[in-house]
Amino acid sequence: MAHLNLRFGRPAAAGPLAILDRMASTGQLSAEQRALREGCALLDRSERGKLALTGGGAKAFLQGQVTNDVEALEPGAGCYAAVLTPKGKMLGDLRILDAGDELLLDTERAALQGVFNVVHRALIGYDVELHKRTLQRGLVSLIGPRARAVAGADAAGLAADEHAHAAAEVDGVPVRLIATDDNGVDLLCDADRTQALIAALRARGAEPVSEAAADCLRIERGRPRYGAELDETTIPQEAGLNERAVSFTKGCYTGQETVARLHYKGKPNRHLRGLRLSEPVPAGTALVQGERAVGTLSSVTVSPVHGPIGLALMRREAAPGTSAMAGRAEAEIVELPF
Repeated sequence: MAHLNLRFGRPAAAGPLAILDRMASTGQLSAEQRALREGCALLDRSERGKLALTGGGAKAFLQGQVTNDVEALEPGAGCYAAVLTPKGKMLGDLRILDAGDELLLDTERAALQGVFNVVHRALIGYDVELHKRTLQRGLVSLIGPRARAVAGADAAGLAADEHAHAAAEVDGVPVRLIATDDNGVDLLCDADRTQALIAALRARGAEPVSEAAADCLRIERGRPRYGAELDETTIPQEAGLNERAVSFTKGCYTGQETVARLHYKGKPNRHLRGLRLSEPVPAGTALVQGERAVGTLSSVTVSPVHGPIGLALMRREAAPGTSAMAGRAEAEIVELPF
């Protein structure tokens, strides 16, 4: 039998897969978590902000507005990037897809207005048109090991690389399939076909899950989210986004000086950390070491593998291997992912 971690009251020896196998065999894994981890879960994310850029100058224009290398994209490829203030703080993060005749931009709804404002203000002088697509397009996420099979990704020729995308049809509904992390697939369609698409995917075996259930996986993987870990006070490096979202070889963009200086010469004052909690506590709870506040819990979940866990941007001195207090709960600070 796995011994207990007496400090935090959970099994410590068994690995995540062994724990999941045991929970599944004893019926302890919820239907939503079983779909997410063993099958194909479906989540309607049509509320996300969606924009498009058209015109011959679209790539050159966007290259100067975001942190990643848009001009390096080929049709069928994409990237993740951030939009920054002149001081290097995040106004939003977004997925950028090169669809050949247009660039598709997809962002958290909380970041949509900030991203739109930056792009709209900078358009003067460029051969570029900005289009609002939030209400015109539906977006459905498939998550889990069977996601590609349910979406028909291999038949459509969808590469496994994150942000790869391809046009396809799902039972008569035209879609754009988009590869996501951990072999998931997003499906973009006309808004008035979203319910037909969901029905078709459910008939293929996809099982609807809640946002909270899907967020549990995000937290386990240590992926920050705009509106939670990320906001207008965050520099990309603090949240561990440089590798995913920042090119250090492309030309100039707004906020580049701060990002480059911190990367090459500085040390961030904060880092994204994982917290193993002795008991569930709400997001927004202050994290304290001794008498000093070192961060605030931004996302919290009860994982079927790890128990109560959370994410937070924490001061540099709150290092992995130390602990903090979150209200009455003890929080072990760990590297990510869990």
